[in-house]
Amino acid sequence: MFSPLRQIFRPKATETPQPAVPPGTRYYVIGDIHGRLDLFEALIAAVEADDAARSEARTVMVLLGDLVDRGPDSAGVVARARAWQQARKVVLLAGNHEEMFLESFDDPVMLRHFLRHGGRHTVLSYGVPPERYDAATFDELRALMAAAVPAEDLHFLASGRDYHVAGDYLMVHAGIAPDVALEEQQPHHLRWIREPFLDYDLPHERFVIHGHTITETVDEQSNRMGIDTGAYRSGRLTALALEGTERRVIQAVECDGHISIETGAEVG
Repeated sequence: MFSPLRQIFRPKATETPQPAVPPGTRYYVIGDIHGRLDLFEALIAAVEADDAARSEARTVMVLLGDLVDRGPDSAGVVARARAWQQARKVVLLAGNHEEMFLESFDDPVMLRHFLRHGGRHTVLSYGVPPERYDAATFDELRALMAAAVPAEDLHFLASGRDYHVAGDYLMVHAGIAPDVALEEQQPHHLRWIREPFLDYDLPHERFVIHGHTITETVDEQSNRMGIDTGAYRSGRLTALALEGTERRVIQAVECDGHISIETGAEVG
């Protein structure tokens, strides 16, 4: 006779609350740009238009790192990001390609590593003539780079943070080591990790937004979201807009030399 009462008073299963950014804030998180100034310019314009069309908020732009290498105009991307930061609240996160670039000025081993991973495009974008690049020894190339790259650009890239926390979100370039407290994460985890982070399916302390690992579309999982859509090779640069518990995708897409803006439905 007590079974119906037990059913009435049995605690109801509750859904896991959706992660949210702090009230009154709006975030635009941009994935790996890799020298695609054309896509970056178009996405900035789209983000600014989206922000202007919405209610007033404390808006923060977050660049997930890997501004440089592989694409044709790393110098232009860095200059544009610096200029944007003068006008807006722009948080730069440190990517593994920024790490390689900065360390290559002093470390011959890292210089070789940097050049093998798209660094040639970065060096040429700073005005080093291809013929001088091709003829240079490693020591000569380091001297050419030191003369060509403005100190302001180096300081800007060196200012990149390891991560940014916004409410229930953790924004980081590559990911985190699972089951390790945030304050104990090592820089190489935050800038370089793939596994075991990508296959880890249990909740993290915060929902992770990351780049670094290229996927054809936004990689939405229960505990993380990857937004590196391979701009330098796919022609698709992704921004994730966060407001309250809402998540929206804005993309600059190049096809046959024409760039268009695509906005996706709410994700999550």
